[in-house]
Amino acid sequence: MAAPMTAPMTEYSIPPPTEIKYHKRSRELTVRFDDGMTGRLSAEYLRVHSPSAEVKGHAAGEGVLVTGKEKVGIARIEPVGRYAVKLVFDDGHDTGLYTWAVLYELSSERDRKWARYLERLAQAGKSRQA
Repeated sequence: MAAPMTAPMTEYSIPPPTEIKYHKRSRELTVRFDDGMTGRLSAEYLRVHSPSAEVKGHAAGEGVLVTGKEKVGIARIEPVGRYAVKLVFDDGHDTGLYTWAVLYELSSERDRKWARYLERLAQAGKSRQA
């Protein structure tokens, strides 16, 4: 008997967050979802993985390698309807909507995405420091 197939997560199947809280001192955003998934995401991680076209690029691939954001913070969190938040960073970056699906993916794949980011930095001879 074949194992039941599970449907891939889509924008509409992501459980909404039950909590989004920014910790200014550690510069980390805690996101808790209704299904128990919890992410503790640094502002730097969120900034370098921004869903904006400026960072993602307009074509397939890994997008723009954002560097020098080790000390970035989040200045404001603005709700967008019932599906996203807009993060305004203290370096002036304020484009890109962090939908529940984006936050869920960034939370669930944090270790892999962060390791890949550090690998790309090393390959490019770039630094996290400004």
